Amino acid sequence: MRTRRQYLLGLASIALAAPLPARADAPLRVVATFSILGDFARQVGGERVAVAALVGPNGDAHVFEPSPAHSKLLSVAQAIVVNGLGLEGWLGRLIQTSGAKAPQIVASKGVKPLAGEGEERGKSDPHAWQDIANAKIYVANIRDGFIAADPAGKYVYDANASAYLAGLEALEAEVRAAIAKIPPANRRIITTHDAFGYFGKAYGMAFIAPQGVSTESEASARDVGKIIRQIKAEKIPAVFLENVSDPRLIRNIATESGARIGKPLFSDALSPPDGPAATYMAMMRNNIAAFVEALAN
Repeated sequence: MRTRRQYLLGLASIALAAPLPARADAPLRVVATFSILGDFARQVGGERVAVAALVGPNGDAHVFEPSPAHSKLLSVAQAIVVNGLGLEGWLGRLIQTSGAKAPQIVASKGVKPLAGEGEERGKSDPHAWQDIANAKIYVANIRDGFIAADPAGKYVYDANASAYLAGLEALEAEVRAAIAKIPPANRRIITTHDAFGYFGKAYGMAFIAPQGVSTESEASARDVGKIIRQIKAEKIPAVFLENVSDPRLIRNIATESGARIGKPLFSDALSPPDGPAATYMAMMRNNIAAFVEALAN
């Protein structure tokens, strides 16, 4: 027969094993600077956070122009998730205008930055999330920032982050397996702007872009002509559009060079919820599928 002590110990063990109850008060108000960070924040925070992104789906953080509504959104934030690495040049002014006091979580903290090329030389390439190993760093930084802002939610943030990090691990294996299907000679890609440097370094692909790491820079006629000649000389099979860039430049390059245009890529922003890249994982799968379809044969 069980003693009262054994009974109480049993109840205690059940309580320790059970998930902590959901937060009774309002969720942590989180503002992310753009849609990819917004997705990371939702994956880590779950129902314990309410996330808004300043730059939404298909939006370009390089050329974003904040409005009074964005200032108001920041003014009530309890945590602000930023990329860093020079991406959000407009953020300091917006924070000052809004009077926001929330702590900033720099998602790229600890990432080893790549240097920009061409006109962007001397600056850091901000697109670090294109390497899934860096995405894991982003997730860990967001987890730690949420715990600092909401210590009572530590159990939730730790559990959510652990599950998502395991998913990223599996995603990275998928990407490497897909790259292996592309002949080494075909692992060269023309894109609208230089957003895939981290991807290329991590997974063994070469990316060439007429623009620099920012969509604010404009490609010169000389640069475009050089790329067209390179496509013809090296028989680069395909060029790719991005969801945040003007398609006319790549279409002109495709017409002049004879390269075909691959399926659209998502580089700096997710698609709307009903699109093919509504989350970071869906974005990476969309892009790698586009590469394989255009380059595997």
